[in-house]
Amino acid sequence: MQFIDTHSHLYANKLRPDIEEVVERAQNVLSHIFLPNINIDSIAPMNSLTERAPDFFFPMMGLHPCHVKEDYKSVLEQMEAEFEKGNYYGVGETGLDLYWDKSLFAEQRDSLKVHCRWAREMGLPLILHGRNATPELIELIAEEQDGRLKGIFHCFVGSVEEAARIKDLGFLMGIGGVITYKNSGLAQTCAQLDLADLVLETDSPYLPPVPHRGQRNESSYIPIIARKLSDAKGCTIPEVCRITNENTLKLFGITEA
Repeated sequence: MQFIDTHSHLYANKLRPDIEEVVERAQNVLSHIFLPNINIDSIAPMNSLTERAPDFFFPMMGLHPCHVKEDYKSVLEQMEAEFEKGNYYGVGETGLDLYWDKSLFAEQRDSLKVHCRWAREMGLPLILHGRNATPELIELIAEEQDGRLKGIFHCFVGSVEEAARIKDLGFLMGIGGVITYKNSGLAQTCAQLDLADLVLETDSPYLPPVPHRGQRNESSYIPIIARKLSDAKGCTIPEVCRITNENTLKLFGITEA
């Protein structure tokens, strides 16, 4: 039984000192890891990691909303050119963030619209970040949706009502370590959601699940998240694995050998 991590920054500096061991632990429990890009500087390490195991790592291309600065248009031009150079499986990580810095929110919105255009033109999934901005993100995607957009609302922590709107937009929701946090309420929300609308993720090296909270997160912790989701849904861990894997492979258009 091997899981899929749909969202991991395993190329991050925090994981570099012992990356061989980190990857080995991940390969013991996972069949695929999807790597969202965050900025210009992360492209090289992401692609370098992918080259180690191209049948295991699946890179994506985008500009994280927290990295949208005054020069974002030139950065996006460089990233658009990257799609011609490499084999990228998704558009992102993009989205909106009202937690860290609200001063460039208009620029974040414009950047997201560019990513939506890429996703439509290339037929690739969007990987969406929406910290403290889920309602705004839902509204913008609703405006941009013409039947061609698909993807994942990464790190979903919203309400049942927001989940219904996301489903209606044709998107999946990424469930990560937050489901193990006692006061998050995410397990209770997930109990009311359909596994057909969910995928698993770690957001490594961030948001580690209990009992690793406060430490560095790893993709190999996915089974902890799956166990908590299976408890919430009242089903088996293999069922969580099978359905979330099917959701992921269908979304990214990957056929198992």
